Amino acid sequence: MSELIQWFSTTETIPEQLVRHLYLSYVPAIAAFVLALPVGLYIGHARRFEFIAITLANLGRAVPSFAILSLALIVFLEISPEHGLGFWPTFAALFFLSVPPILVNTHIGVKNVDPDTVEAARGLGYPGGRILREIELPLAAPLIVTGMKTAAVQSVATATLGAFVGAEGLGEFIRLGIRTQSSDVLLGGAILVALLAIMTEALMSILERWVRPRIRRDVRTRPDAYAPASVL
Repeated sequence: MSELIQWFSTTETIPEQLVRHLYLSYVPAIAAFVLALPVGLYIGHARRFEFIAITLANLGRAVPSFAILSLALIVFLEISPEHGLGFWPTFAALFFLSVPPILVNTHIGVKNVDPDTVEAARGLGYPGGRILREIELPLAAPLIVTGMKTAAVQSVATATLGAFVGAEGLGEFIRLGIRTQSSDVLLGGAILVALLAIMTEALMSILERWVRPRIRRDVRTRPDAYAPASVL
């Protein structure tokens, strides 16, 4: 324990690697959100291409992260040997890891909005875009945030693999600890990654709780909106 405390107090690169890890983790998750959210909204609202989209998303879940990272490393080394190591293989792996939970949760959240709510809106003359924007999206928001939380936490945890392809981050301490057989370095890196994942989980949980009461207030104050019988 004393060696671990000493490592934390004497290692000057922790802030730098922490920032690098945040960059490695959150940029792919944000990119996945930008892609997966509109796709999930469309297939959930229009009920089109559901089988193809969900099958591809579930396929992405089935492929191990390290396998995606290895494949991305080979591809980027072939495309650009100078830039094949580091950020881009890690970005590709974490991007494909983050898409499925956001896409699936968005699709399910929109699809499972109470049909009576949607029909009532149509009866009031709401066009499809307004139904999606003002009814389906707000009611599906908690489940969408849950998908975002899953993607973000997975991305933070899996970004440690990036250190093995030159991307550094907090995984660099784990890699160094394995290579030098230093238990304090290995444990210190693992603790930092775990704390970052817990912090990400906590922040996204706060966002999720903030979304839920807001939706309940909207439902109570709007005469043309109804609470869904079940989100899932």
